[in-house]
Amino acid sequence: MTRLRLASVNVNGVRAAFRKGMGDWLATRDVDVLALQEVRASSDDLAGLLGDEWDVVHDPASAKGRAGVAIASRHRAQIHRVELGPAEFDSAGRWLEADYEIGGTTVTVVSTYVHSGEVDTPKQDEKWKFLDAMTARLPELRQHNPLAVVVGDLNVGHDERDIKNWKGNVKRAGFLPRERAYFSRFFGAEGEPVEGADGSTGPGLGWVDVGRAQAGDVDGPYTWWSWRGQAFDNDSGWRIDYHVATPELAEKVSHYTVDRAAAYDQRWSDHAPVVVDYEI
Repeated sequence: MTRLRLASVNVNGVRAAFRKGMGDWLATRDVDVLALQEVRASSDDLAGLLGDEWDVVHDPASAKGRAGVAIASRHRAQIHRVELGPAEFDSAGRWLEADYEIGGTTVTVVSTYVHSGEVDTPKQDEKWKFLDAMTARLPELRQHNPLAVVVGDLNVGHDERDIKNWKGNVKRAGFLPRERAYFSRFFGAEGEPVEGADGSTGPGLGWVDVGRAQAGDVDGPYTWWSWRGQAFDNDSGWRIDYHVATPELAEKVSHYTVDRAAAYDQRWSDHAPVVVDYEI
């Protein structure tokens, strides 16, 4: 077997993250594949920061200085794809698929950055379109390769364990019942009717929330904390960064961790890396 250590993190601007210490973290974590969201930099910037030992695929956003997703690997990507949803839907900088050969086996990795949304605004409309496109793409991905994983900042807490102060957020983007219903279907038994938090029903897609499967029935572990106030020190966070794996890949997980900074002043992003070892 070959260990694949896959780390995913919303860097909140990769140049700023490196200035604050991301490089030191990366140097000590022995990561094989690194998925980044909210890169907000050029491909040349990424290559310069990461160094020659990394093969980088990058999809910047249409609007400069926003979003952007990338995957860096010790292995060269066999192929990568950036299309998601209808042709008129602009998913640039938010969905990047790449195939890697790991120990003679192909693994498909997707780095994604779902819209944050804002209730009753065009931003939320874009989020609904994106979640619809994900719903359509997940079965296709599994058909393409049974060993596939979607990682990144999905900007939705699935249930009450995923947000410290969930009662105050049920009407806010990120914890809306309709958003959570998508995730119930992502993780529901394949083909079985799944009732969402909004009362809607749809077929389960059978994918696995690796973080929840590994952590069990506990609060968190959270992956994002506001910069403001005492949110980090009080662990008042949200679990919105995921590894969403096919069942075939999920059963190969050997270790899961959230690399929460030791102290507020040691943070280099408002998100923590989610690092998972897969035995391929």
